Amino acid sequence: MDLKFMEVSQAFDRFKVAFSRKDFDTCRNLLSQLKVSLTTFTSLPPLLEETPNAIRELTLARDIYEHAVFLSVKTEDQESFERDFSQLKPYYTDVSNRIPPSSQMNPILGLNLLRLLVQNRIAEFHTELELLPSDAFKNLCIKHAVELEQSFMEGAYNRVLNARQTVPHETYSYFMDLLAKTVRDEIAGCSEKAYESLSVKDTRQMLMFSSDKELEEYIREERPEWEIKGGVVFFLRTKESIPCKEIPSLQLINQTLSYARELERIV
Repeated sequence: MDLKFMEVSQAFDRFKVAFSRKDFDTCRNLLSQLKVSLTTFTSLPPLLEETPNAIRELTLARDIYEHAVFLSVKTEDQESFERDFSQLKPYYTDVSNRIPPSSQMNPILGLNLLRLLVQNRIAEFHTELELLPSDAFKNLCIKHAVELEQSFMEGAYNRVLNARQTVPHETYSYFMDLLAKTVRDEIAGCSEKAYESLSVKDTRQMLMFSSDKELEEYIREERPEWEIKGGVVFFLRTKESIPCKEIPSLQLINQTLSYARELERIV
């Protein structure tokens, strides 16, 4: 077996041990080394040269990038997720017919859809859907993301929040928490424009919290301008909008007619 391949494979084994121990600092260091080492394999995209170890190198590289994606979720790093997913994607498209299928493909594709939904990149969300094979929509991870997008667009926020309890993969919890915050912020923004105040009970139900304590924590962290007095939540009153200046319509009409008469004289 190729010596370089063995070195990368052994480093990846150390990465997986560190990952299982949740030693993410060690994982980051090892991942940086692994990515540099992968650049020496000419069998990988974009070169895709036919080499004796091509299949094993492609499979190893795919597994490394899959773990990189999961590491970015564990460390709550969306920028790394986007970068690592971009590096992984060719292994699901360009070389998918050359290496054995990965059991992590659909969970990761679903994660990416969820990320796009959280970031409100709806056009890219639908572009990614168009690129998926038809049988992918039968997978629970893909179905979960598609149903979430439908619920979000319909304004069925209760379904979005309840979906947190039925995630198809444990790595989905991070993005689901972000999506729940996005939904609650949307509801809160609408509420403070529609009402001067609401009872704590009604506010808690509207924001779909399970306890008053959760509501109080949300107000303290996200809406410090709100006040709770005597069991009532008082919303921030929007500042009086600057009145629109009155359009001098009669004056404009007279000016237009005057211009028309002058043009008629000229002609």
